[in-house]
Amino acid sequence: MSKSIKTWAEQDRPREKLLEKGSESLSDSELIAILLASGNAKMSAVELGRHILKKYNNKLSLLGRCTADELKQFQGVGDAKAVTLLAALELGRRRKAEKSEKVQTISSSMAAYELLAPMMEDRLNEEFWILYLDRANHVIDRLRLSQGGTAATIMDVKIIIKIALEKLAHGIILSHNHPSGNLKPSKADIHVTEKIQEAAKLFDIKLLDHLIIANNDYFSFNDEDLLNDN
Repeated sequence: MSKSIKTWAEQDRPREKLLEKGSESLSDSELIAILLASGNAKMSAVELGRHILKKYNNKLSLLGRCTADELKQFQGVGDAKAVTLLAALELGRRRKAEKSEKVQTISSSMAAYELLAPMMEDRLNEEFWILYLDRANHVIDRLRLSQGGTAATIMDVKIIIKIALEKLAHGIILSHNHPSGNLKPSKADIHVTEKIQEAAKLFDIKLLDHLIIANNDYFSFNDEDLLNDN
């Protein structure tokens, strides 16, 4: 049977190490071990945590995209452990999103990315978000307008313009994620961007940018001179 962490030698216990030296002293696998509490017949909790991370190239961003069923494929991980890991990863994501809310003025594509990425970069499905800004590029609101499958989402021009008018927005920034990890805009991405830009012009609303987010990076239509007016 697997040994729980409290039966380990004191110097090997990540809980005690955290209390003595702080959470920053623990490796990712040790932090995961605390959440797992025990390993399996062949591995300690730390070894199991290391094994799980290895399957995701030692990247927490990839682990954050897991489902409970995927985690339960690892020997020793059942419903309770899978749920605990997913809850911890979601808290980390929300903490990052909370930090990004401090961004009030968008002065660059990077500022827009930092505000939007926490909600989008680890998602398995495509999502379409939009920032509404005033004349000084202060953020009026940040909204998710649609959620699609693994390859596409819907960008409804009428809804985008309707909300912009209701909020008296002077500018908008579009954004969607690519779960595939490919940052290159598709022909459909380019076409819908042009369509939204033309519609916005009729109401003196400026399309400031369109970001594609994937793998902790982004593609900016504005930076790449793909917006006709910019």
